[in-house]
Amino acid sequence: MSRRFPIPIRPRRSHSVTLVEFLITMGLASIVLTVVAFLFISGLRSFAGLGNYAQLTGQSRQSLDLMSRDVREATQIIDAHTNLPIRWLTLTNASDGTTTKLTWDSSAGTLTRSKTGQPVRTNLTGCSRWTFSLYQRTPTNNWIFYGTTNNGLCKLINLSWKCSRTILGRKLNTEEVTTAQIVLRNKP
Repeated sequence: MSRRFPIPIRPRRSHSVTLVEFLITMGLASIVLTVVAFLFISGLRSFAGLGNYAQLTGQSRQSLDLMSRDVREATQIIDAHTNLPIRWLTLTNASDGTTTKLTWDSSAGTLTRSKTGQPVRTNLTGCSRWTFSLYQRTPTNNWIFYGTTNNGLCKLINLSWKCSRTILGRKLNTEEVTTAQIVLRNKP
């Protein structure tokens, strides 16, 4: 027969947390929560930035398509005003008698398009810069066009604009810069 030995019973210990253990735990938890909060805010900014880029690119492409169509259909430039706070470019198409006016209001940051028989349309919002340059018909041998101030000699228009948005209330690096050279195809 085997002999059974009694299992010694250990006295129960109190499982309490000391002040030092509590402070170390709170310090580590606050560091982890700070890192998680920073990553969350960075993620929000990144997603907001991507959304802004998508909006700006779509808005600029649509505006460029409309302006390109209007400039290509034009037969003549009627008026061009480059001084601030409002710049405009007025084109006409002699074959159908329509007039198109592109107007940029620097204080409102909007570029509008008004065409004969159509309501005024806002092409761009958040537009902080819009410039245009007029060039004459004949380029150099290197296809460099000469600038002109005479609307009757203008055959090429260089359009450029910059639009931007804010991310979480601050202007960061979300902007879209577009430049295009468009030829008046219907100009005689």
